[in-house]
Amino acid sequence: MKSKNKMRVLAIVPSAGMGKRMGTARKNYLPLIGRPVLARTLDALEACPLVDSVIIASRAGKTVAGMVDRYGFKKVRKIVRGGRTRQDSVSNALGSIDGKFDIILVHDGARPLVTPGIVSRSVKAAARFGAAIAAVPVKDTIKEASHGRVARTIPRDALWSVQTPQAFRREIRLESHRRAKKDRFIGTDESSLVERLGIKVAIIEGSYENIKITTREDLVMAESILRSREGR
Repeated sequence: MKSKNKMRVLAIVPSAGMGKRMGTARKNYLPLIGRPVLARTLDALEACPLVDSVIIASRAGKTVAGMVDRYGFKKVRKIVRGGRTRQDSVSNALGSIDGKFDIILVHDGARPLVTPGIVSRSVKAAARFGAAIAAVPVKDTIKEASHGRVARTIPRDALWSVQTPQAFRREIRLESHRRAKKDRFIGTDESSLVERLGIKVAIIEGSYENIKITTREDLVMAESILRSREGR
């Protein structure tokens, strides 16, 4: 029996990217060791005990619905139309919410190597701080360039490479979305919409394995990581 005080968590999965660098608009449905990329992503959300419901935003609704049925994903409540931009896709999902949730989490459909542990830490940090993102320290030396020449070397000690999941208390996520829409602001991720409200966003350490499938090389790397995890 569920506790009356248990947080209710909704995960939104934008999966409507055009996949230009991959050369196909259906990159999230390419096979990754026997299962579509998106199915691998949903596996982690399905396995995370803190996630109650999932909404997927996609341009391929029938394909996604068939995949959800085939693999038996019980937490997927809705599949909504994906938008022209990632922000539009998340907006469509937010507009379809008909339940009461405490935390709204957004995770890329193209990040199939996320773990239930990373998802749980994101949710717990959002509950504590109001807003939290997964990220990893930058490994490489970063240069700022101007006209094809190095302008300066940026100290990497304070630099983090941002990933998803990104999780927020419901009221913060909805207000940041409302303000962005009103101001016609387009952010590169959910956190940027929240930051402009003056809200501090906590960082939880993600994983260097939590890569985003953008190119064919990423797919090869993801296969290698999965085989290593599964002892193949």
